[in-house]
Amino acid sequence: MATLAGQGAWTILVRLLLGGVFFPEGIQKLIFPDILGAGRFVGIGIPFPEFTGPLVGWFELICGLLILLGLFSRLAAIPLIVIMIVAIVSTKIPVFLGEDWWIFHLHKLDRYGFWSFLHETRADWAMLLGALFMLLSGGGRWSLDDRVFASGTGAVDAGTDGRSTNP
Repeated sequence: MATLAGQGAWTILVRLLLGGVFFPEGIQKLIFPDILGAGRFVGIGIPFPEFTGPLVGWFELICGLLILLGLFSRLAAIPLIVIMIVAIVSTKIPVFLGEDWWIFHLHKLDRYGFWSFLHETRADWAMLLGALFMLLSGGGRWSLDDRVFASGTGAVDAGTDGRSTNP
């Protein structure tokens, strides 16, 4: 039987990518709020930065850790997807336009426009697509989801329809 996407052993690489970025970024938003948390959110134009900065930090920390462990992987991916969409809209659309957009402020760069937008969003797209992969595929074979939600002879990832995906 063929292994379904996300159930192969190498899904762990996507988990390491996502968790390895979001977990420490969440910690840093909490311990360096003036430059990475609320203070940065003020400069971007994100509403209620004293609330949203720590909130995003905690979501990144907790969801990043859950993804690293492969526990509730699909559920943990949802806030990360929202965070990445907000990051692209709030910080990269102004770069594309070369000016403030809606409530969001343009930060100083050497250049603006399409090519700058592509350059500035490269990591954002990787994180967004990795989180979408995790939402759709789950934590994979080497995850706590696989161990905790195992039934019978095959493992079932949290959020699937109950059919075994392991050969």
